Amino acid sequence: MATAFRRRTKILATLGPASDGALKMEELLRAGVDLFRLNFSHGNHAEHAARIAAAREAEAASGRPVALLADLQGPKLRVGDLPNGQSEVRMSSELRLTAAATSNDPDVIPIPHSELVASLQLGDRLLIDDGKMMLHIVKVDGADRIARPVAPGRIMSRKGIAVPNRPIPIPALTEKDIADGKFALEHGVDYIALSFVQRAADLTLARQIFGAHVPLISKIEKPAALDELDAIVALSDAVMVARGDLGVELSPEQVPIAQRRIVRVARANSKPVIVATHMLESMVEALVPTRAEANDVAAAVYQGADAVMLSAESAVGRHPTAAVAIMDRIIRAIETDRDANPSFPVTPVTEASTADACARAASKLADDLDCPLVVFTRSGSSAQRVSATRPKQPIHALTPSIPTARKLALVWGVSADIEPEEPRSFDDILDAVTRHEAANHIKRFVITAGYPYASDNSTDTIKVVERK
Repeated sequence: MATAFRRRTKILATLGPASDGALKMEELLRAGVDLFRLNFSHGNHAEHAARIAAAREAEAASGRPVALLADLQGPKLRVGDLPNGQSEVRMSSELRLTAAATSNDPDVIPIPHSELVASLQLGDRLLIDDGKMMLHIVKVDGADRIARPVAPGRIMSRKGIAVPNRPIPIPALTEKDIADGKFALEHGVDYIALSFVQRAADLTLARQIFGAHVPLISKIEKPAALDELDAIVALSDAVMVARGDLGVELSPEQVPIAQRRIVRVARANSKPVIVATHMLESMVEALVPTRAEANDVAAAVYQGADAVMLSAESAVGRHPTAAVAIMDRIIRAIETDRDANPSFPVTPVTEASTADACARAASKLADDLDCPLVVFTRSGSSAQRVSATRPKQPIHALTPSIPTARKLALVWGVSADIEPEEPRSFDDILDAVTRHEAANHIKRFVITAGYPYASDNSTDTIKVVERK
C-alpha cells in the first residue's frame, strides 16, 4: 500500500522580533517549521525565556513535538579601540599589531586578544570586518606583529577578526557562553550549538561543563575544524555547516566543497547535519527568493542533509512565514524528483553492530513492501540509525520520552509521537505500535525495536504487521 508523501528534510527557523509570540510561532509551525533556533548572540535572558515559553505554547497548539536549539555566541575576536574610531589604511601602510585594548596611533592596531597576536606567524593572513580588510603578516617583532594591507581601505574599531588556517589557542566557550548554556538547559532546550569549534577537545570541555548527556551540535565555521572533522563529528550529537563564518575564512570556491564533505562525514557517522546561512537571504526583504537560492536549498536536500536553516529570514525578515512556506515547497519538489537519491551509499566509519544491521534490513524491507517503518525507541538512537539509511518510506518513531520525541524533530524523515505507557515486554511494544498505526489507518507496516529498549544498542527485532 502506497503511503502519503511526507517531507523528510527538516526546517530549522531562527526566532527573533519578526517571529515573536506563540501565535506567530504556531503559524510558522503550520507553514513547515520543525524546530526553532534561539540565537544567543542577540537578546538577553528575559527575551529568550519569553521565546522558549511561547515556543512551548505553540508546540502544544500544534500537537507535535518541537525541538529548541540554543546557539551560543562563542568567543568574538575583535579589533580594539582606534583613535577617532578608525584608521585609514594606504597601500604603503605598515601596521603594528599589538596586544592591547586601545591605541592612540592610527598605525598601531590594538587587538585585545594576546593569544591571537602570539599565534600569528610570518605569511599569515588577518581578515577584518568579514574580509573587507585583509592584512599580511610580514614580520614578527617581539610580542608584536608587523602587517601590510593587500588593498587600501579602512579599519574600524570593534570589527571582527578572523585568521584563516591558523588555530587560535582559546577555548570555544566564554563565560557568557557557559552562563547562556546553563540558562538554556534550565529552561528546557533540546540542543546546545557550540560556536568556534576548532578541535575535538572543545567538545570534551563542553561536556565537562554542561553534562555528559547534553546533546551538542558542533558548528563547523573554522577551517581549523576541517583538519579534525572526523574526530569532531564522532564526539558531536549533530553538526552544522555554518557557511557564513566558514565563507569568510575559506575562498568562495572552497565552501561548496567543504559543505559536501561535512555532510558526507556526518552521514557516515549517522549524525544529523544542518546546512545553514544565507539559504533564502534575499527574503529578508523580498517576497520571493532568487533562483540561485532555490538551487542552494535543493543542493542541500540532494546531498541528504537532515535540516536546512533560516536565519535572518525568520528572525528579522519582512516575510518569515512566506520564507518557511517557500522553503517547504522547494524541499518537497526536490524530494519528489525521481532523480533525487539521498540514500546514495555512505561508508560507515565503524563496523556495523546488530542494531545497525537491523536498521538497514528494516529500511530495505519497508521499501520493498512499500509501507511505513515504525521504530519504538527510548533514547532515539534506533530511529536515528534507521534515518541514516535514508529509506524511501516514512519513519514513525514512538517513544515514552518527551525529550526524545523533541530531539527527533531534527532527524531526517522521522515523525515522533509519545507513547506514555512504559512497555514491560516486546508484546507491549507491539500492542502500542499497532494501536498508533491503526489510529492513522495504516494496515501494513514494518516495526523494528528491541527489549530491553532502554539500551542504545538493543535493537534486534524486525516484524511485519498486517492488519485486516
